[in-house]
Amino acid sequence: MPEQVPGAGRESFGSRLGAAMAARGPLCVGIDPHPALLGSWGLDDGAEGLRRFSLTVLEAVASLAAAVKPQVALYERHGSAGMAVLEELLAAARDESVLTIADAKRGDIGSTMAAYADAWLRDGSPLAADSVTLSPYLGFESLRPALDLAAETGRGVFVLALTSNPEGASVQHVGGADSVANRIARAAAAENARYQGGLGSVGLVVGATVGTALSDLNVDLAAVRGPILAPGLGAQGATPADLRTTFGAAYPQVLGTSSRDILSAGPEVRGLREAALRTRDGLLAE
Repeated sequence: MPEQVPGAGRESFGSRLGAAMAARGPLCVGIDPHPALLGSWGLDDGAEGLRRFSLTVLEAVASLAAAVKPQVALYERHGSAGMAVLEELLAAARDESVLTIADAKRGDIGSTMAAYADAWLRDGSPLAADSVTLSPYLGFESLRPALDLAAETGRGVFVLALTSNPEGASVQHVGGADSVANRIARAAAAENARYQGGLGSVGLVVGATVGTALSDLNVDLAAVRGPILAPGLGAQGATPADLRTTFGAAYPQVLGTSSRDILSAGPEVRGLREAALRTRDGLLAE
């Protein structure tokens, strides 16, 4: 039976994502319309090129991916016209029953954080996605407005925990076994206690290329009981085998995320689809 959101009578994001991963495989396709990619596809670096790129990727992967992850900054750079394309993409994904992760990395305090939550997680918002990425570096509890609104509306969040950029270690690794990353993971686990059954709706972002950082810092991702968004598959160097080694017992929670490796196979739908299939099948292989 689908898990219901506390007090709302809706199926939770974690339950919906778990079902999508079981049905389609644990692949998330990043929709990252970098100017260079638009150019390689023969598209202009403007709103119409952005639109054709975004909707072509969705058409190609809608039946193969558990989720798609538009990179919000690459829409914001086009101003209001770019954000209108993002709104169209999010609506089209809903029509295709594909879960969306708005990669916005929002984080602030008080009424400002509440406004971010309202934008990305409120019913009826033109930017409402199924989930949004969040930055906890003003304190995990600063995310409270988003955590509570996501629970209320059956949506989810992915909180930055261990990113693969070299600079991340200067903050995230501090404290060793009681590191910042470990505290974020424990806080996410506590939030997921409100969700019964399978995956909770508070996920973490952990780079696919973090290597031994999880074991070095004694981070127990299986105990989080939430989905793990793992960017870095493909062009950034991580393979499905690397993900199995890196995440160990938590691998069933991992949503392997590939962007450039799949997107570079465009602009034809067939090429994109074949690249997504190869990646998905690699994630499913024993």
